Amino acid sequence: MPSVVVAKSAGFCFGVKRAVSMCYEEAEKGGSVFTLGPIIHNEFVVGDLESRGVRAVDDSLFCESIGETVPTGSTVIIRSHGVSRDVFDRLRQSGCRVVDATCPFVSKIHQTVSDAGRKGMSVAVIGDPEHPEVRGIMGWVTGPAAVVSGKESAYALNLPKEMNICVVSQTTFNFHKFQELVEIIESLGYHVVVTNTICNATRERQEEAEKLAEKSDVMIVIGGKASSNTRKLYEICRSRCPETYFVQSPKDLESVQIKTDSCVGITAGASTPNTIIQEVSLDVRRTEF
Repeated sequence: MPSVVVAKSAGFCFGVKRAVSMCYEEAEKGGSVFTLGPIIHNEFVVGDLESRGVRAVDDSLFCESIGETVPTGSTVIIRSHGVSRDVFDRLRQSGCRVVDATCPFVSKIHQTVSDAGRKGMSVAVIGDPEHPEVRGIMGWVTGPAAVVSGKESAYALNLPKEMNICVVSQTTFNFHKFQELVEIIESLGYHVVVTNTICNATRERQEEAEKLAEKSDVMIVIGGKASSNTRKLYEICRSRCPETYFVQSPKDLESVQIKTDSCVGITAGASTPNTIIQEVSLDVRRTEF
């Protein structure tokens, strides 16, 4: 039987747990309940909420067709990733009941970039430009701004040199990469004011996963394929343990090769329910590979 170690930090973070709990509370009240996009990047949780009457709609569709996609009087939940100021204002004016489940740490970033604009600063957001959290953050910027996703976009940064740059990050970004990109921006001659907005829980999860991967023969990373923070965990673990596998549920373990004397490390993204983590760890312990 393989030795199995589950990371203490694996699973729901504070913001996700809060948003999911708010969804279930609204579902229990009944009526028409919608979320702007999937409440989290986990198909099992989203599917369970759908079975309880909570439906996900795209925020752009909502903005373009108020009263058609989401009937007036419905409850609309803003997910933990947050939304732009424009979407937020349109929601308030839509005649729907709005439940704001934006992670407080993300809301703080919205305030930071908004304040930066009022102070005459430009903004650089380090993160994935296609991620809903980053799109939401950019929607609160009032001056010159850019998204930096990697070295290439960092070196290509073209913001006014005469303005100070407020640098923030997607909450789930890799901490080491964040530091590296900030150094590149500084090397270009910009005056940088850095606010490290990577969530502490994210940083702790990444650091713990890295240490666990270093001493494991096999690493299993659990999470939804669309989850940005889970993909980053996978990349970190893969860099330390070549035998790293990305799974969404116990059924994906069929492709995992583990010897009976292997040391197996398990971690999970912020959108992974504890029930799935337990099921995967139990299956690893009792399956004959």
